Amino acid sequence: MSEQDLLVNALKLPGGARFFRCALQVNPYDYLVRHKKPVEFSAERDYNAAIIEACKAANVEVIAVTDHFRIQSALGLWKVAAEAGLVVLPGFEAVSKDGVHFLCLFDPGTDVGKIDRLIGDCGIHDDNQGSPMSKYDALDLLAQAHKWGAVCIAAHVASDGGLLRALSRGARANAWKSADLLACSLPGPASDAPDELRPILQNQDPAYKRERAVAIVNAQDINGPDDVQKPGKTCWIKMSTVSVEGLRQAFLDPDSRIRLASEATPSRHTELMAIAWQGGFLDQQAIHFNENLNVLVGGRGTGKSTIIESLRYVLDIEPLGDEAQKAHESIVKRVLRSGTQIALLVCSHQPTRKEYRIERTVPNPPVVKDAQGNLLNLTPADILPAIELYGQHEIAELTRKPEKRTRLLDRFIEEDADVIRRKAELLRELERSRQQIIDVSVEIGRIDERLAALPGLEETLKRFQESGLEDRLREQSWLVREERILKTAVERSQPYKELLQQIQHQLPIDRAFLSTKSLEDLPRHELLAEADAILARLSAEMEEATRRMADSFASTDQALADVRQRWQELKTAAQGAYEKILRELQRASVDGEEFIRLRRQVEDLQPLRERHMVLEHELDNLLSRRRSLLVEWQQARAEEFRQFDRAARKINRRLAEQVRVKVTADGDRQPLVDVLREGIGGRLSETFEALRQRESLSLVEFMDAIEGGSDSVQKYLGITPSQAERLANASLETRMQIAELDLPATTEIELNVAASDQAPSWQPLDKLSTGQKATAVLLLLLLESDAPLIIDQPEDDLDNRFVTDGIVPKMRQEKLRRQFVFATHNANIPVLGDAELIIGLQAAGEADYGQAEMPAEHMGSIDSRPVRELVEELLEGGQAAFEMRRLKYGF
Repeated sequence: MSEQDLLVNALKLPGGARFFRCALQVNPYDYLVRHKKPVEFSAERDYNAAIIEACKAANVEVIAVTDHFRIQSALGLWKVAAEAGLVVLPGFEAVSKDGVHFLCLFDPGTDVGKIDRLIGDCGIHDDNQGSPMSKYDALDLLAQAHKWGAVCIAAHVASDGGLLRALSRGARANAWKSADLLACSLPGPASDAPDELRPILQNQDPAYKRERAVAIVNAQDINGPDDVQKPGKTCWIKMSTVSVEGLRQAFLDPDSRIRLASEATPSRHTELMAIAWQGGFLDQQAIHFNENLNVLVGGRGTGKSTIIESLRYVLDIEPLGDEAQKAHESIVKRVLRSGTQIALLVCSHQPTRKEYRIERTVPNPPVVKDAQGNLLNLTPADILPAIELYGQHEIAELTRKPEKRTRLLDRFIEEDADVIRRKAELLRELERSRQQIIDVSVEIGRIDERLAALPGLEETLKRFQESGLEDRLREQSWLVREERILKTAVERSQPYKELLQQIQHQLPIDRAFLSTKSLEDLPRHELLAEADAILARLSAEMEEATRRMADSFASTDQALADVRQRWQELKTAAQGAYEKILRELQRASVDGEEFIRLRRQVEDLQPLRERHMVLEHELDNLLSRRRSLLVEWQQARAEEFRQFDRAARKINRRLAEQVRVKVTADGDRQPLVDVLREGIGGRLSETFEALRQRESLSLVEFMDAIEGGSDSVQKYLGITPSQAERLANASLETRMQIAELDLPATTEIELNVAASDQAPSWQPLDKLSTGQKATAVLLLLLLESDAPLIIDQPEDDLDNRFVTDGIVPKMRQEKLRRQFVFATHNANIPVLGDAELIIGLQAAGEADYGQAEMPAEHMGSIDSRPVRELVEELLEGGQAAFEMRRLKYGF
C-alpha cells in the first residue's frame, strides 16, 4: 500500500472529540400549530425543509426536537434531518408537577416506542393536552431520567418555567443541588443572567453551592429557520460521537467541552493530521490525530516512545543531548528498522490552509510533498519551524543548560526581521573587517622587515657616493632607477585587472527572477517585464565596457612592453661603457658591481616606503570603520537582549505566582573561553573560572582591560599576574575575535514551591527536584505557541502536585490554541487534561518479532466506553480512582 493510501485510511480512523454545533430545543411544526405560534409555512414538509436548510447553513450538526411530552410529532423532522446528514437526539420537553421545564435527551437511534412508554410513565396519556405536567416533581423527574439512560437539561432556567423561577427556597435549592442535574439552558453566559440569579449560576451562592457547577448551554426555543442563527439558540459541544454519554461528559467538564455562542471561536493552528507506518514494529498502524490534546497510553513496551521517535525521525528534529541521541538512534535501528516507511500528513493554516505530506524511509532523509504527491523543494523545518519535541528525560536535560533554556523564550519574542538581518550583516562586515586589518597588518609587517635593512644600505651607498664613485657610474645608477620605474608602471594596473576579472565573473546579470514563468501569475506582469529589458540593456553595456577595458589593458601592456624594449636597447648600448668603467675600477681595487647592487636594492625598497605610508593610512581607516561597526554591533546585541528581557517579563505576567524568569546578557561565557583557549592557549584555568563566575560581563570592558595591559587585566578579573600578562599579549586577531563574539544570553528559572494558600517561596532550578525542574520548564513550553508540542512520558520528570495545580490547568487552557501529543503510562494527563484523543496501544508477539497494535475502538475520548474502560484499567484503583480524580481536582 502506498504512503498516500495509508494516510487516506488513517483519516478514516477515529479522531477523538471535537466540537459539534448543537440546536437542542427545536420545536416541531405540530408544536407551533398547537400553541398558535406565528408560522410562515402552511405545511409541515416546507417547515421541516426550511429548518434543516437553516441548520446546514449555520453548520449545525446535531439537533434535538423537543415537543412537550410528545415524540410522534418530531418524527417528520427527524427523518428530514437524518437524510441531510444531521445527528438527531431523540427526546422531549418535560414539565414536572411543580412546573419546572426540562429537556430530556436520549441516545440517537433510541426506540420511539420506548420513549413513548417513558412519557406514559410520567403520567401523560392524553395527547390532547397542550402542555401536560408530569406526576413527578423536579427531583423525582431528574432521578427517573437518570434511570432511563437520558440526560436532562434545565430548560430556560432563568425564565418562566425555568427551575430558578418555578421553584423557591428549599425546593429550589434541593433541585439545583441534585447530582442528576448536570446542565441548564440560558440565552447567554452566566455573567448576563439576572443579578439575583447570577451567584447561583456561577456557583457562588452558599445556599446553592454544588461540588461541581451546573454546566450552562445555549439551547433556546427554535420556532423557525430564522431562529437558528440567533444568539443563544445554539452552542458548541465537544464529543467523540454524539451520545448521551458524550453530553454527560461535556456537562461534567464544560470549561473544556462547551463553547457558548458568546465565546470566540479558537483560531486554527498548525497541526499533525495523521501518521502511518509500513514496516518495523508499527507496521500497517496509523493514527488520525486530534487538533487539540492527544495522549498515547499503554504499558511499557507497547510502542509509545516509538511513535514519538517516529515523529522526531520523519520531522528530522535533532535530539537534545547525547543520551537522547543514543536512545533515538537505538529506536530507529532496532524498533523502526531499516526499510520502514513513515508518512506524516501536516496541515498549516497560515496564511491559508494547505496540507503537506512528509515521508521518510529508514535510513534516507525526509522528503516533503504537496497534497497531490508532488515533490517540493522544502524541508520539514520549512513547514513546521516552531514545532517542539522532547523525548524521555529531554525536558530534564533542558533544565541543566542555562543557554539552551533561553531558546524557550523565542516564541514570546516579536521577531524583528530588520534586527536579525542587520545583526547578520554586521557580523559579516566585522569578519571582513578583521580579515582586512590582518591582511594589511601582515603586509605592513613584511614591509617593515624589508625596510629594516634600508638605513644600513643607504649608509653604505653614501660612503660610495662620497668616494666619487656615483659620478663615474651615474649612467648605470640612472638605469637602475629607470628599471624600477618601468616595473612600477606594470604593477600599477594589476589591481584594476583583478577588479575587472571579478566583474566579468558576475556577468551576465542573472535575470531569472524576471522570466515570463516567474511573473505570469502576477497582475502587473507586463509592467514588471520592462525591468527585464532594462537589466538586459545594462548587462550588455557592462559586457561591452569590460571588453573595452580588457582591450585597454592589453594595449597598455603592449605599449609598456614596447617602452621596455626600447629602453632595453638603450641599456644594452650603454653596457659596453659600463663594463669598461668596471674594469678600470677593478684595477684600482674598487668594487663597482657592489655599488650598483646597493643602488638597485635601495631603489627596490624606495616604493615600499611609499607603500608603507599608504598602508598605514588604510589601516587607520579600517580601524576607524571597525570601531563604528563594533558600536553598531553592541547596539544590535543590546536590542536583541531587550527582546529577551521583554519576553521574560511577559512570561512572569502570564505565570504569576508559578514561575519566574530572569535573563542574563552575555551569560554563556563558553564561546569566549573557546576563543581564549585557541588564541592564547596554555594554562588559563583561573581565567576561565573567573569569567564564568563573574555576575555580569561586558566584552567592551574586557577588551579595554586587555588593551590596558596586564595590570588592568589582573584588576578586572582578579587572576594571577602570569595569566594576566598572557591575556594582555593576545594577538591582534584574537582581540578582534573577542570583540566580535555574540555571547548568548542565559535564562534562570525559579519555581514557586509554596502551596496555593501560602506566601510564595521561589526556588531556582538548581535547588529543585528533578520533577520540579521539569514542571517549571513544561509550564513555559505550554505557553504562547500555535505549533505542536510533543513530549514522551512527561510524568517521568514531573512532580504530581504541580501537575494538578499548574500543568493541567495550563494545558486545558492552551490546548484550544495548539496541538499537544503526549505519551504516558499514567492516566492523570488524559483524565485531568480531558484529552480529546486517547490512543490505547498494546503489543502482540514476541520481543524481536513483536508488533504494536492500536485498535480503532481504543481511539477516542473518555466519552467512549472502550476508551474509558482502557483508561480505568491503566489507572491504579480502576474506575473508582478514575471518578475520584475528576471529582477531587474539579475536572
